[in-house]
Amino acid sequence: MSSTFSLAPKPYIRESNGNLLPPKSMLTTIRAEVITAPKQRNTRSFPELSIQGIPVADLHVQEIVQRQSKSIAKVGTSRKSQFDPSFLEEAYQRCRNICAEYAKTFYLGTLLMTEERQKAIWAIYVWCRRTDELVDGPNSGHMNSEVLDSWEERLEDIFEGRPYDMLDAALTHTVLSFPLDIKPFRDMIEGMRMDTRKCRYQNFQELYLYCYYVAGTVGLMSVPVMGIAPDSLNSTQSTYDAALYLGIGNQLTNILRDVGEDAARGRVYLPQDELAQFGLCDNDVFARKVTDQWRKFMKEQISRARFYFNLAEEGASQLDKDSRWPVWSSLLIYRNILDAIEENDYDNLTKRAYVGRAKKLLMLPMAYTKSLHTPSLISQ
Repeated sequence: MSSTFSLAPKPYIRESNGNLLPPKSMLTTIRAEVITAPKQRNTRSFPELSIQGIPVADLHVQEIVQRQSKSIAKVGTSRKSQFDPSFLEEAYQRCRNICAEYAKTFYLGTLLMTEERQKAIWAIYVWCRRTDELVDGPNSGHMNSEVLDSWEERLEDIFEGRPYDMLDAALTHTVLSFPLDIKPFRDMIEGMRMDTRKCRYQNFQELYLYCYYVAGTVGLMSVPVMGIAPDSLNSTQSTYDAALYLGIGNQLTNILRDVGEDAARGRVYLPQDELAQFGLCDNDVFARKVTDQWRKFMKEQISRARFYFNLAEEGASQLDKDSRWPVWSSLLIYRNILDAIEENDYDNLTKRAYVGRAKKLLMLPMAYTKSLHTPSLISQ
């Protein structure tokens, strides 16, 4: 769940000659307290786990859809870019390089998009990556609320046309070019705040909310850029919902893949009440011992992640035809991570499930074939 791309957490300072200088660090060290849940060993039959999270309406997704839809009329008319074309070209090229290095398979999928959409998706990816690095990157040990407050202020400046550096400028231009609302971006920052405040989730509803903030928001950011197929038979809302569910499925898969790594950092991103239903607790996670109880618990967790992928699949082919391939690629590859956990006999405590390069490449033609399906054929 962590990556290696780092950034300066505070806005850059511009000299009179136009050069950008990094600011002095304002970071301070914080400590996370590890809480261990009590063991419960009396369970013999395991009830089916809940797969439903917080209702979409409660996440104000409809509000985001409406606001982004209203912004369509403004794009390309009242809001004009003031950036020099050569500066913008370099800014987007840097975003492209980062996406190509850290999200290779997804990057390949973006190459089938129109040039304008490619650049916008690269800019969104880079902003999300930089945001994630604040909490999970090399300097995460120095994270505090002031850094995230500063990052949110910087986000507001991006949307107001006042970028702090070249990568920010790419997102500012994207905001001017597509009907993007600031709320999903703010919500992602809120997800980072959750990571600084807690490392335990009592039930799936709590975990679902976290997954929405850190991953479901990406889908809400991306739909206005990717576009919805003109012949789509689904409502705009249902397409956004499917994008949200893809983010939920991806994040649940990340959590299951990274259980061992997160445990090494004292974190358990698994519902505490469901662990208890299977006679498990945090100490079992920290002990890294794969038992029959753990396998049964993992089977249920994997089934839940697949449930959300199934919901996402219903909307993947409702996107514009030039945008479907990267979405299908992500969906199929993440499903294969779940398969890899099963192939490892549910040992995600000492082994990291991954999809090899050869298998990823084999997924691309399959994803491309699925991307050719028209919305009308999918719906029949």
